[in-house]
Amino acid sequence: MRCADAMPGKMNQLSTNHAPMNSPAAVAMVGLGALGLPMAINLREAGYRLHVHTRSRIAESDPSLQAGDSSAAAVCCASPAAAAGGCQALLLCVSDDAAVEAVLWGEHGAGFALAPGGLVIDCSTIAPATAEAMAKRLAERNVHYIDAPVTGGTEGAKAGNLTVLCGGEAMALEQARPLLEVIGGSIHHFGPVGSGQQVKAVNQVLVAGSYAAVAEAIALGQHLQLPMHQVVTALQHGAAGSWALQHRSAAMLADHYPLGFKLALHHKDLKIALEAAKEQQLELPITQRVLEQESELMQQGLGNADVSALRRCYPADPH
Repeated sequence: MRCADAMPGKMNQLSTNHAPMNSPAAVAMVGLGALGLPMAINLREAGYRLHVHTRSRIAESDPSLQAGDSSAAAVCCASPAAAAGGCQALLLCVSDDAAVEAVLWGEHGAGFALAPGGLVIDCSTIAPATAEAMAKRLAERNVHYIDAPVTGGTEGAKAGNLTVLCGGEAMALEQARPLLEVIGGSIHHFGPVGSGQQVKAVNQVLVAGSYAAVAEAIALGQHLQLPMHQVVTALQHGAAGSWALQHRSAAMLADHYPLGFKLALHHKDLKIALEAAKEQQLELPITQRVLEQESELMQQGLGNADVSALRRCYPADPH
């Protein structure tokens, strides 16, 4: 395991051209959670020279990041600034707006370490206004920023086929495309910075409704004493089929919710979506109800469970 605990100094000389970020470019990855870690592993396996940092420091030592000879191992870094040193691009996959701001502009923030011509690819889910503010501040240092939130769960992160929802300049996206193609199966550009986050808000509204519908359907089927595994198999390829039914019904049937996407994070995302709706004077009653259900579950200590824990909002099978 290689470590880089020092602040970046003269080595932080980035190219000012806009050539695509092909392997073996030096790339920093900050945030190694349920999505960030498999994304980092895929980048390393694709040949990128990876600098990694995460708040707990634990996942930096993951065997999949450190396997093989030392020249291919990810470099563990003591701070976001240390991770950004010598790198052409910085990927973020952190929990919320405050975390993004801290990574870029807090003590030992990466924003101060990135040289002109650098690129920040923010895969976090944050408010569009926050993305715009980060882009503006980085632009003052001649560093480009694209918001690139992802969807597809831990399954998609591990398989490298996430859907990437991008906002930013077309030039910056093309610069990032080779790197994004490692983590994503499809990459979509929706317009200026912030538009990727707007599309992610729409996505999270859809997730809320589909998970809640699956939870209700599972509750009804179980109360009717139907053979629910057979029911799910029969229905998942028909008009009622959904990603949630295919990938999360088994968890609901077993009443066991291993982490795919943390309920507390989805709750945060729904607040972003509802705020966007409020700005448009639009009511989203289904989304509002799911937000309230998630609040109840978080009060019960289920904030770190998968979103499929919404099944707990309905009575268990009485039989």
